[in-house]
Amino acid sequence: MTERALSEEAMLAGLRDIHLPAEAAGGPLADIAAAVALAGVAALLLSGVLRLLSHRRVREPPPDLRTELAELGSLPEEARRVALLHLLKSRAPDRFAALRGQLYRPESRLTVAALEGEVRKLA
Repeated sequence: MTERALSEEAMLAGLRDIHLPAEAAGGPLADIAAAVALAGVAALLLSGVLRLLSHRRVREPPPDLRTELAELGSLPEEARRVALLHLLKSRAPDRFAALRGQLYRPESRLTVAALEGEVRKLA
């Protein structure tokens, strides 16, 4: 590079050497094909996003409480007690919180029958 500044005429003369073609290769048909391809890709992306957003997730309703209580009848007493506590915690957390203090007390009146009565009140 030279350290002297170029004159305005020299810069303009240098720019005149750059010539872009008037039309792209393939002409208007190539422009139309490129536009259709870009529109197709955009449509595919948009339809994919809309499909994800509009997809409904079907949630299974929770099983009937009476059915769950009937299934617990065949369990041993300790397992039944734990299952009843889980049911009570999931269906009525406020009532579970009230009974939680009695769980580990030796003089607790919280028997399996009492727990089952609490759960039956919810049905």
